[in-house]
Formats: sequence, structure tokens, C-alpha cells
Amino acid sequence: MSETFTKSMARNIYYGGSVFFFLVFIGLTMHTTKVMPETDNREALNESAARGKHLWEDNNCIGCHSLIGEGAYFAPELANVFQRRGGSNSEAFKAYMQGWMAAQPLNIPGRRQMPQFNLTEQEVNDLAEFLEYTAGIKVNNWPPNIEG
Repeated sequence: MSETFTKSMARNIYYGGSVFFFLVFIGLTMHTTKVMPETDNREALNESAARGKHLWEDNNCIGCHSLIGEGAYFAPELANVFQRRGGSNSEAFKAYMQGWMAAQPLNIPGRRQMPQFNLTEQEVNDLAEFLEYTAGIKVNNWPPNIEG
């Protein structure tokens, strides 16, 4: 073997590495495409959950809350709020959300305050549907603690 690193050796490493990592990328893409239908809870997605997602985005909820680990960590993680506050009961969760959103801000000294968004009853139900949908996504036991 040569004592020096030649241009042809560098070219072979570059092309070989490029092909190798391109094949890894294709393999991971195929695996993700295969696994997604089993994990993404698409059968529970409905118009109400889609409207709730738009409310989530329009009101910048992710600016304070995180959802499945994405977003800010100022306020609680909401990936499992459906189980925590609704006991996995859709009607109980919607009632909880109606009361919680109507009571904001709580004005408790020393506590972070959630603003009053003045959402209609239907909008709060749509937001609850969205959070119920996200609770059904398989996320490998995220969040790591029950209170998010």
C-alpha cells in the first residue's frame, strides 16, 4: 500500500461513502414508510381533529407547550393530557377542557399564566379532539413522566 494519500484514493472514499450513505438513507426511508401506518393513529384522524390542529397552530400553543417532545418546555407536555385529565374518556376530557379553558388565566401568584383565548365551545371541542388524536400516536412511552 502506498505511503501517501492519493487523489484516486480520496475519490474512491468519497464515492464509496456517498453510495453507502445513500443506500442507508433509502433503507431508513423504506422502513419509516412501512412502520408509519402502525404508529401514526391515522384511523382516528377526523375533521374535528384537523380543525383542532389549526387552532393549535393559530394560537401558537407550541410556543409554550410541547407535543410529543416538540415545542417549548415552558408549560406541560400535552401528548398524554387525554389520559391524565380525561381518563381516556372523550366526553370527560372535553368537559375538562371546557372548564380549563374558561378558567384561564388562573391568576395564582407565582404560577405561570395561560392566556384566555376566548375560544368557542366548538373550538375547544376541536382542540380536545386533536389532543385525543395525538394521545393515540405510538411514541415509545413519551413523555418519560406521567405529568409531562
